[in-house]
Amino acid sequence: MGHEVVAEVWRGDFLESVHHGTVVATDASGAPVLSVGRPDDITFPRSSNKPLQALAMLRGGLGLDGPLLALACASHSGEDFHVAGALEILSSAGLGEEALRCTPDLPLGEQARARHLAQGLAAAPKYMNCSGKHAAMLATCVVNGWSTEDYLDPAHPLQVATRRTIEDVAGEPVAQVGVDGCGAPIFAISLTGLARAFGRLASAAPGTLEHRVAAAMNAHPEWVGGTGRDVTALMGALPGVIAKDGAEGVYAVGLPSGEGVALKIADGSSRARAVVVIAVLKRLGVDVSAVEDLATVPVLGHGRAVGAVKPSLALAG
Repeated sequence: MGHEVVAEVWRGDFLESVHHGTVVATDASGAPVLSVGRPDDITFPRSSNKPLQALAMLRGGLGLDGPLLALACASHSGEDFHVAGALEILSSAGLGEEALRCTPDLPLGEQARARHLAQGLAAAPKYMNCSGKHAAMLATCVVNGWSTEDYLDPAHPLQVATRRTIEDVAGEPVAQVGVDGCGAPIFAISLTGLARAFGRLASAAPGTLEHRVAAAMNAHPEWVGGTGRDVTALMGALPGVIAKDGAEGVYAVGLPSGEGVALKIADGSSRARAVVVIAVLKRLGVDVSAVEDLATVPVLGHGRAVGAVKPSLALAG
């Protein structure tokens, strides 16, 4: 697929493994300024699409703002406040948790999952990391008088509007439609288009719906991820920045300057994503000293760090 080495796994002074991937950064005009691999090949952005899906919902009349809008953009950890927020969105639309069509699951966050299991609780849609998005989708349907039973159908008015919004902010047509892990349609675009879209959201003028999404995410990063999550740390440390992780090694970042970053780790691994993102942000001149701990991931031996996952020389240079 034309991916290149973007991260190296060092055990001591021995290069044990590498991660191939594709990375792109775009400027405020949406043009690529850094490119590794083949960023114009299409990919499923997975949960990195969520801020774009949330924008479509706002354009459709959804009235969320602040923490609950951030939750609509989230792959949340399933902490108590996340679950309560999803139920609040549903309740505001006159719906109960039985309306959710996302996959029953345990909380995504390790601490939240451990507490959940210790209490003897089972998997349920409200605990699934996408429940905030699904609750917001249902609320958008209620606002418009659309059916709620089939809101995951790609031909549903909600999903048609979502596709149009993604095409608008990415500046390119959707190339393929699939089914995401949560059951919602997932729209394939290029990584260049994804970076462009995030840059546009992060730099949007106050008063616009795009700015509303970005402001909610950056002001309430714990609602987008959760305890110990790198997206939460990144947005909490960098004013005006938005960041969203996605399954299968996808990550996207938007800067208030209008620059955008998108990447995919070819093997779908999550361990190299933040490492690569921090390296790219450094290349763009962003001060990431407050989140320098994300620049490498420890490689363990007998429970202690004996090496690290590091960006490739092509990115670190």
